[in-house]
Amino acid sequence: MKVYDVLIVGGGAAGFFAAVNAAKQNPKLNIGILERGNSVLSKVKISGGGRCNVTHAEFIPNVLATHYPRGEKELKGPFHSFTIGDTMAWFQSRGIPLKIEDDGRIFPVSNSAQTIIDCFLDEIQKYGVTLMKNHSVQSIAPLENGWKLETTKGLFSCQKLLIATGSNPKIWKLLGSLGIRIISAVPSLFTFDIDDERIKDIPGVVAKNVYVEVLGTNLASDGPLLITHSGFSAPSILKLSAFGAIELAALNYCFDVKINFIQQNEASCMQALLNSKSELCKKQVRNSTIFDLPKRLWYKLLEASGISETLRWAEVNKSQLQALSNQLTASVFRVHGKSTFKDEFVTAGGIDLKEIDFKTFESKRFKNLFFAGEILNIDGVTGGFNFQNAWTGAYLASQELIK
Repeated sequence: MKVYDVLIVGGGAAGFFAAVNAAKQNPKLNIGILERGNSVLSKVKISGGGRCNVTHAEFIPNVLATHYPRGEKELKGPFHSFTIGDTMAWFQSRGIPLKIEDDGRIFPVSNSAQTIIDCFLDEIQKYGVTLMKNHSVQSIAPLENGWKLETTKGLFSCQKLLIATGSNPKIWKLLGSLGIRIISAVPSLFTFDIDDERIKDIPGVVAKNVYVEVLGTNLASDGPLLITHSGFSAPSILKLSAFGAIELAALNYCFDVKINFIQQNEASCMQALLNSKSELCKKQVRNSTIFDLPKRLWYKLLEASGISETLRWAEVNKSQLQALSNQLTASVFRVHGKSTFKDEFVTAGGIDLKEIDFKTFESKRFKNLFFAGEILNIDGVTGGFNFQNAWTGAYLASQELIK
């Protein structure tokens, strides 16, 4: 049996962050990382389209917490202890300059996730952390003064154990057998599959600021909307999918969404259309893309309203204007499924948050057992928020690992 002071299960962002912090503060500790696969930091590698969206420029802790559909209340305290500025300082102090983009996302200046991966690998080597790949954990058992683990490559014991395996059903099952309550996982951060003539053949079109609501629920959001080959994506949809993860799963991902493409009520929209009919009477409606809509989307909505390509504003009747107003402010689309957002797979579910002491990220049920990252029933919207949860939890846990 191999003996360690600290063992960390999971070779991802939270695991490495905790290991580096603990090892730096107490170099005498014998720390090991157990990773089930042949590679580490795989999620870091694909984050942000391969650029690694490290975190998000939301510097007020209580506001930052609102970006977590599950975990908002629990993360307010931790975010006052380790937040965005601390994350930025952590990486910059290790020679990795960061940049804030216009939408608030924070990336390494290198625009490469490999920069972050290399940083972690260099740091664990610098501080003597042992990385053990292809060690799939088969059992976890408490000892009188620590923990015993069996992996596919042998037995291990440690005084303190941090589990940061992300959304791992096998580990959840092992923890459940210890009496730790697990919330069943469902996907979060997904796009909507839609088959509709109004968006057919126009992938890549972006409506800059829409209002979307799921009919029959209280779910709604706003922001950019991207039309894809399979349906809808972009922040307005991803926010809905995150905050509605459990409710939309219960609907089996079949529901109706209503979209206001122009963020105006029907009355003001109708008045704008009547003004156009009066002022642009000789012009073709097709060539008058009012409301700052993309041309290809405008053409599709005109077609859905029964307005032909050659029709002039003076020739449009009241029922056609009414139909166009409805398409602009209250278009209803049927969602018939979901797709993963790029390569990023996030789940709602995991260890029940009532099981955790959020001052230390230690189990309330077992001493010297800690958790960090998406293994917990915490998930954030897209934009670097899930990584910030990982950094914060791992940092606070690491302060206990060194004691």
